[in-house]
Amino acid sequence: MRASAGSRAGADRWLLSYADLMTLLFAFSLTMYAAAEERSATAVPLRQPAGQPVAVVPPMLDTTSASAWDPLQDRLAHDLAEAIGARRLELIRDARGLVVSMPDDAAFSTGSAEATSEARKLIATVGETLRNAPNRIRVEGHTDNRPIRTVKYASNWELSTARASAVVVYLITEAGIDASRLSAAGYGEFHPLNANDSDEHRARNRRVDLVILEADPVSTTSASAGVRGDRDRP
Repeated sequence: MRASAGSRAGADRWLLSYADLMTLLFAFSLTMYAAAEERSATAVPLRQPAGQPVAVVPPMLDTTSASAWDPLQDRLAHDLAEAIGARRLELIRDARGLVVSMPDDAAFSTGSAEATSEARKLIATVGETLRNAPNRIRVEGHTDNRPIRTVKYASNWELSTARASAVVVYLITEAGIDASRLSAAGYGEFHPLNANDSDEHRARNRRVDLVILEADPVSTTSASAGVRGDRDRP
């Protein structure tokens, strides 16, 4: 027996409610998607704007550190003005710190770690300026990429280290700098300023750098405490 038209209509009413529910869910999804797209369009971009260079600030040369170097750099520039003008020294600031760079042709004879008399005077002048500064100093020896083998030095590693060590000795004996503030390092040809592709570039790579590092806060604090302690004693 066939079902009546009225009974079929009653049985199919749930389809209307289901269709309404699907329509509501679809509309809600469209609304949420549109809202998400609008937020994305108005958000502040995290990438560097096109056309602007990315500024990489060396760890020792942020705004605070740079301003802290200025007085010491000014004193060195004043005391070494003649040597800097004659290109016997170069005063630069890079990621290592404040650097007094001495070309080796103005400081050492070829294949030698014995500083010239002129170089010793320059080292003494630098040391005089740095004697009372709280900073540590790392002396770095550098060469070009031409191999060396002499009776005394079998490689550029040994020559660069010997030159750095010699400058440390001069800073102690002739400038009176406390040995605990000093260190020496030889890098051979492996930290060049320029590519070793011309005589001029090789000459600039052969150098001794006096790298003035950030002041050691522990040592500075300890020294200050020691001074206060001395004053407090009867």
